[in-house]
Amino acid sequence: MPSSIARGPLRRLTEWYARLLSWLLVLSVAVLVIPVTLQIFSRFTHLIPHYIWTEEMARLLFIWMIMIGANVGIREGAHFVVDVWPRLTPRLAATLDLVAGIFVLAFAFVFLWWGIEFTEFALNRISELAELPLWMIHVAWPITGFTWIVFMGERMWDDLRVVTGAVR
Repeated sequence: MPSSIARGPLRRLTEWYARLLSWLLVLSVAVLVIPVTLQIFSRFTHLIPHYIWTEEMARLLFIWMIMIGANVGIREGAHFVVDVWPRLTPRLAATLDLVAGIFVLAFAFVFLWWGIEFTEFALNRISELAELPLWMIHVAWPITGFTWIVFMGERMWDDLRVVTGAVR
C-alpha cells in the first residue's frame, strides 16, 4: 500500500478487521490441534475412548481456518502471484493489479451470492455425529465473499489512485 494513502475511518475499520481475522486464524489453528490430537490418541491407544465428533469438529475448524487465511491473504496481497513481467512502472503494475482484482472480485461475488444460498440450505440442518448446526460451517462462504469484496475494493481503490496519478 502506498504510504501517502490517507487512513480514514473506513481504512482503520478494515485494518482492525484484518487484525481480528489474524487473531482468529491463530486461534482456529490452535484449537484445531485439540480434536486432531484426540483423534490420533483414540486411534492408537486405549487410554481414551474413540471420539467420533472430533472428525467433524476438525473439519469445521479446518474450513474456517482456510477461509480466514484466504481473507488475510487477500488483505495482505499474499495470495498466489506469478511474475511473468519484467520490472514494471508503478502505474503499469497497478493497472495489472486492477485487472487481476476484477477476477478476484468475480470469485468473491460467487462466494457471496451462492454462499448465501448454501447457508440458507443448511439453516435447519445439523451434522450427523456432533449435531452441530450446519449453518455454522456454511456461513464461512458468504462471509469470505463479503470480506474479499471489502479487502479487494480497498486494494483496487489504492491501485486506481496510482493509475490516475492521485498517488505516486
